[in-house]
Amino acid sequence: MDRSERAVKDLEKALMRLEEAYTKMRSSKGSEDYPFYRDSVIQRFEFTFEIMWKAIKEFLRREGITCRSPRSCIRELFSAGYISEDLTRKLLRMVEDRNLTVHTYREEIAEEIANRMGENILAVKELLKAIRTHEDFT
Repeated sequence: MDRSERAVKDLEKALMRLEEAYTKMRSSKGSEDYPFYRDSVIQRFEFTFEIMWKAIKEFLRREGITCRSPRSCIRELFSAGYISEDLTRKLLRMVEDRNLTVHTYREEIAEEIANRMGENILAVKELLKAIRTHEDFT
């Protein structure tokens, strides 16, 4: 298994864990446990995002394209024709959400990020599908 394939598999596992936390968060809405689950979702989003952009970086490296930051990797992925403009916008929005996570001590920001988590999960799934379409992983 090469680095690119390993990165994709790690992303799939992280996404699965994020989805688990998201389901718990949604089912706890209105309970006293909700803030705990919301914060757990945000934490899992942070490491899923980190794995995601590194998976993109490895995928592009394998394709002969160099990038050094989440934004540049997402833009390069779009420029090379691997993802749509719509998905590019969604992924760039995720960069903004990731940058906001350092401010989740403010309830309104934590809620804002948590409220977009379903969209973020769908965007990562779409990204994985695009990468898998262009790779020969077994």
